[in-house]
Amino acid sequence: MKEVVLITGVSAGIGKDTARLLKEEGYIVYGVARRVEKMKELEQYDINIMQMDVTDDSTMQNVVRHIIEKEGHLDILINNAGYGSYGAVEDVPISEAKYQFDVNLFGLARLTQLVLPYMRKNKKGKIINISSIAGKISEPHGAWYHATKFALEGFSDCLRQELKQFGIKVVLIQPGTIYSEWNSIARRNMRKISGDTVYKDLIEMHIKFFEATDSSSSLPIVVAKTILKSVKAANPKTRYAVGKNSTISLLLRKILPDKLYDTIFLSIIKNVKI
Repeated sequence: MKEVVLITGVSAGIGKDTARLLKEEGYIVYGVARRVEKMKELEQYDINIMQMDVTDDSTMQNVVRHIIEKEGHLDILINNAGYGSYGAVEDVPISEAKYQFDVNLFGLARLTQLVLPYMRKNKKGKIINISSIAGKISEPHGAWYHATKFALEGFSDCLRQELKQFGIKVVLIQPGTIYSEWNSIARRNMRKISGDTVYKDLIEMHIKFFEATDSSSSLPIVVAKTILKSVKAANPKTRYAVGKNSTISLLLRKILPDKLYDTIFLSIIKNVKI
């Protein structure tokens, strides 16, 4: 029996490549996102696409209900939807900070709640959460995005312990710098929120740093292949660091004292060359 996979955020980047790759590998794939028009090309690969907003509970319930009614089971959930809200803490409205958590954490948690009863019934399943090295490291102007990923790391660890008794695996994927629209959205948010404030000088340096990473970033397919690896593994690792700078960034953050790490990171931003 083919396993059924639900992937969020398939309108671009990692989500779209993952949907195609898993379909090629023989899985029944459901891809969801807010922007249906951005998913249309996936239909040619016989991927089931549906509109879903992780901040709209009714759309999440509709998707899960549809899958269960049609397939009878849901085996793998890949929580990929998310975005980067950037700007100085002093400038970012709390309403935007809350929305960042709604998209990156609470929506993910709610969808997980909705699929778990079916996984428990079958005594198996996998919850694969797309985190980031941002869940372990820090940078200026990214407080709210990093906060959601730090929270996701803790959330996933607790969830993994809870679900072990039911045979359900929980996996964290920690991408490094990946070429996708995430980068341009984060840059745009940064400039919009803090580009004309007292933080503008460092903001402009940070934007240039982000721009410089585009040319050296890993492609989304690299992450998709790692997700596939975790999906196929009988006993997957709890974390997979993948993509440009992922392993070295996590290692440096682990071994360097806080103040030295801060100095090095700020120096990199200020001295980037394009």
